[in-house]
Amino acid sequence: MSFWRSLVGKLWMTIIGLVACVLLILGLFLLPYIDTNFTNSAAIKKMFVIVCVIGFSLTTFFALFLFTKITQPMQQLIRAADSIRKGKYDTRLSLRTSDEIGTLSITFNHMAEELENTIRSLKHEKEHLSSVLRSMYDAVITLDRSGAIILTNPPGEKVLELWGDLPDSASEMEEMTEGDYWSGIPKPLIPMFHRVLDQEGDQSMNIHVKKGVWSVHMTPLASDGEIRGAVAVVRDVTEQVKLDKMRSDFVANVSHEIRTPLSMMQGYSEALLDGMAATPEEQAELVQVIHDESLRMTRLVRDLLDLARMEAGYIDMPMAQMDFRELAERMHRKFLVRAKEHEITLKLEVDDSPMYLEQANEDRLEQVLTNLLDNAFRHTPDGGEIGISAHIRESKLGKELHASIKDSGAGIPSDDLAFIFERFYKADKARVRGETVGTGLGLSIVKNIVDSHQGTIQAESELGKGTIFHMILPVERHQ
Repeated sequence: MSFWRSLVGKLWMTIIGLVACVLLILGLFLLPYIDTNFTNSAAIKKMFVIVCVIGFSLTTFFALFLFTKITQPMQQLIRAADSIRKGKYDTRLSLRTSDEIGTLSITFNHMAEELENTIRSLKHEKEHLSSVLRSMYDAVITLDRSGAIILTNPPGEKVLELWGDLPDSASEMEEMTEGDYWSGIPKPLIPMFHRVLDQEGDQSMNIHVKKGVWSVHMTPLASDGEIRGAVAVVRDVTEQVKLDKMRSDFVANVSHEIRTPLSMMQGYSEALLDGMAATPEEQAELVQVIHDESLRMTRLVRDLLDLARMEAGYIDMPMAQMDFRELAERMHRKFLVRAKEHEITLKLEVDDSPMYLEQANEDRLEQVLTNLLDNAFRHTPDGGEIGISAHIRESKLGKELHASIKDSGAGIPSDDLAFIFERFYKADKARVRGETVGTGLGLSIVKNIVDSHQGTIQAESELGKGTIFHMILPVERHQ
């Protein structure tokens, strides 16, 4: 700031102007009087000029004194205020005077200290809130009243990225009135956001997006009695909903599977008690039905217990070295009689050399092959063909055993292939050839056993051409 624009400069110019006016007025009235009444007028005029020069000098000195006492502290105050404006909240004034400027300096320092403490507290709260948001598993999305995103946490950013390319739906367009523009807000949240602004209350619901289920709880943001936005907490509950459905389906399927044999056992036992069987042959037939249904129910309960223990990891499965070729040959001999009864060709294709698995449970792998072959026989018509094959192959993870069970049955629809390893799932009961219907747990048990061997199993099928189950087991157990 220049001297002439400062407070002292303006004051000095004012004093100079006043002094000049006074001297000019005095000169106009005194000079004629001096010339007429004094003999040495030149000396008086000289004295008058000297007095003017001294007056101007004194006013200049006074202006400089004021500049030192007033302007310099004010400039320091301006620089300190500008430093605080730039974010340097530790700026302090070192002025120590007993006048008003000293009081102003002390007040400024107190203000700066309070401001620094307030900013530090806000910063700590912001960091604390940021840490809490980053540590949350749920997605948090904060919106202003126009729908613009104010704040998100990392899970919220993933949700925004996942939902960013969703097309506009007709229901969402109906929710938006003319002139509304929800900038940045995910499209599935628009109807709920609209209700939060209208009703000014919390909203909770489950929404379905891209084959997933999301639980959303949205709360309005209020300030000074006015709704200024909303906070949405989004949680992926797809697995939870799926587990709830599996639980309800499991209870329904178990009830259905157990109800059928119980009903038959009850009906035939009541027939025996009522004496409806007139001959010993009829009695024996009724007893045989009761016995078969009891075996079926026992098999169902056993499979359920085995599956529950496997999934919970409670079944002790000791691992040891075994020759898979010997197991395949034994299973081939075991099912040859059944194949001859139904005129089914049972083929075996294995390597001549031993196929050792370093860590495997032979009894459980025999259960796997038994279940797969039993399914193949039940779904293959008379005169069909079933094949067992096993080979050792090299892969990126080392040596692996590739075993497969192939049948020429009716096949499995492509829509059902993804669910055949689920409990109680039966793709098409009509494909079974009139034998005792399975419990729907065999393939679930197979998958659990293969998983416990760090292997994989999958199926490929085509309607009318049969099904192939491919099983891959590591020769050496991976750590």
